[in-house]
Amino acid sequence: VGGWNITGVGKAKDFNETLQTLMGRYSTFPFFKVHVGPSPFDLKTNIIQIDHPEFEMPPESKFKEKNYLEVTYQRLKKGKNSYLVLLGGPQDGPPDSFSLTLSFISNLQRVVTPLQERQQRGMLFFRTTIRELQEKAPAIDWLSCLQAVFHPMPMNLSQPIAVHDMDYLRGMSQLIEQWHKKRVLHIYMIVCLVGNLSPALDSRFQDARLELSKILYGKMGSRMIPAERWRKCLTDTSSFFEPVLGQMIVQEIFPQQTKKLAEQMFSEIQDALYGQLDQLEWMDEQTRQEAKVLVSKLQVKIGYPAHILQTAKVNLEYQNLDINEDTFFLNMVACLKVLRENSYLKLLQHHSQDNWHVSPWTVHSYYSIRQHMVVFPAGMFRSPFFHMEFPSAVNFGAIGVFMAHELLHAFYGYVLPGGCPTCNRSALQKSIDCLVEQYESYSFKVNGSFTLLENTADTGGLAIAYQAYKNWLKKHKEKDLPKIGLSHDQLFY
Repeated sequence: VGGWNITGVGKAKDFNETLQTLMGRYSTFPFFKVHVGPSPFDLKTNIIQIDHPEFEMPPESKFKEKNYLEVTYQRLKKGKNSYLVLLGGPQDGPPDSFSLTLSFISNLQRVVTPLQERQQRGMLFFRTTIRELQEKAPAIDWLSCLQAVFHPMPMNLSQPIAVHDMDYLRGMSQLIEQWHKKRVLHIYMIVCLVGNLSPALDSRFQDARLELSKILYGKMGSRMIPAERWRKCLTDTSSFFEPVLGQMIVQEIFPQQTKKLAEQMFSEIQDALYGQLDQLEWMDEQTRQEAKVLVSKLQVKIGYPAHILQTAKVNLEYQNLDINEDTFFLNMVACLKVLRENSYLKLLQHHSQDNWHVSPWTVHSYYSIRQHMVVFPAGMFRSPFFHMEFPSAVNFGAIGVFMAHELLHAFYGYVLPGGCPTCNRSALQKSIDCLVEQYESYSFKVNGSFTLLENTADTGGLAIAYQAYKNWLKKHKEKDLPKIGLSHDQLFY
């Protein structure tokens, strides 16, 4: 990367050349983030997506101090352990150019458009091409940078791109042009590189990163607790080798009979919801039928993404990976290289792969608004939430409630103001007020209006899961737990 002008070693390369090296070789994105994902314009295909980066420094708006940047710089000067010193910089604290770097980062953060504002303007995504990007944000050599990231896949100026925040890219480009003659851009890029690779370096760099966080975040940073080394290694390994570990875990804890029973339970819960919709006094008939269609079109994913059981396909992802137990840092660089190569393979796929936001072993379900999909990973189907030998009352009272809860997330729009213009709003508001009052009557302080959507899914999910259990009993024989001395209803609750 041409050395670092703070240490006086090496000669800085051209700005775009350094940026291409960071993005292509080390998956470091100082100015903007690049990834491949389902196109917001066609969820069945993949597209290159560009967004603002994850900033190490919190925005000034988070702090009451008017002179936050100056205070932060003075704290950095007093810091005993820093990246600068570890990389051969001056022992008496950061040079003045580092103060300018903090100012540059702050300016970069100011041109980010808040997500809520983009939502209100209907500008969550912007369809464009590399050619148009070059015109709107000319400080970046977009074609060369994206060629570095997706090498050896050929790129051209007509390559489709989905941009999350075009105003940010315009502002970023203007800032780069304004600061181009200063050393700040190179300093900032190297700081980002070291921060990205520090988890693969020794404990001195871990300590330096923690100290930096404490300085940048002030009192908030002082409460940060570093993750144990073993936990960090476990997290990184499970993240990088997720398809391999997912396949191993699924084969061990999630047999087909478990998957089949889980799918039957969810089907029963869907049927119970259909019945509940017929009983809603505030919902008009047209909306009721639309709601039933919404339920019928829901994608249901249980256990694991299908592709992780395709061993040959999984092996293909790691065929170029070279791991050596004596070279930890180079192992991480090698893993970053494989991730980069896999990203261009994803781009070559015409159909978007069935990727989840959670690992198969995770105990966390979710509903995706964009894909109208509920996901229940294999980790959810273990004791105490589920077991093949549990009475149905226990399974429906545990995992069944989670299933109904996630299903009801699809109906948030109806509860929000103006979400159901043809409904009986006064009857609906009466139900909402009742739920708000219920939660605010508890001894611990709850803002019933603020937590309304989750409370709706909780209470509604419980009622639907219970009705589904009652319907299930009409077709299946229930198991007893005589030694516990509880009825089936008591077991459910």
